[in-house]
Amino acid sequence: MYTQNEPIEVFDHDWKSLADGVAILHGLYDLNRNVGYLHIGVSHDTSAFACDALRHWWQQHGSTHYATARSILLLCDGGGSNGARQYLFKQDLQSLVNELGIEIRVAHYPPYTSKYNPIEHRLFPYVTRVCQGVIFESVEMVCDLMAKAKTQTCLRVFATVLDKVYETGRKVSQEFKETMQIVFDDHLPKWNYTAKPQTM
Repeated sequence: MYTQNEPIEVFDHDWKSLADGVAILHGLYDLNRNVGYLHIGVSHDTSAFACDALRHWWQQHGSTHYATARSILLLCDGGGSNGARQYLFKQDLQSLVNELGIEIRVAHYPPYTSKYNPIEHRLFPYVTRVCQGVIFESVEMVCDLMAKAKTQTCLRVFATVLDKVYETGRKVSQEFKETMQIVFDDHLPKWNYTAKPQTM
C-alpha cells in the first residue's frame, strides 16, 4: 500500500487473533431500484443476524418503497447463516414474518450456483473495489467506506452497523420442527419455500 505520509507497517497475513474486532457483512440488493443495503455485524454470523438485517431493511427502507407489497422474494445462497438446510433460519424467519405481517418467499441457489445471484455481480464487486488496499481501523470506517461504492449505472449503497451480540450454539426448538408451517414449493421444495404470517 502506498501512502503520501509515513509508511504503515502491517502483517502480510490477516489473522483473526490479531484483530481488535470483526466486521461481518450481510448484503441485500434491490434489483428494481439498483440499491444495495449492507449490514455489518460485530459478533457472529447467525440466522438471527441475517433476520435482523432483513428487519432493518424493511423497517427503514422496504416498507416505504413497497408500501403495498404483500410478499418479499429473497434470492439466497445455499449455505451460511441463511442456508437452505438451516432449520434455525426458518424458525427465525417465521418469527420475523409474524412480526412484520408480510410473507417472505425464499429461493435458494443450489450448491455451486451462487455466482448467478445478481448480488454477486451488481453489488459485491464494487464494495470490494472501494476496500482494496485499505487498512480497516474501525467498524465505522468499514461502514463509511462501503457506503461509497457506486457504478456508472447509478448504484447506491446504504451501510449500517448492527452492534448487537448474537448468540452462537442456539438450537431449533423441537416444537417448531413438528409444527412448522413453512410452505414448501412443489418444485425443488428444499430450496424454494414461503414463510407466511401466522394468526395468533
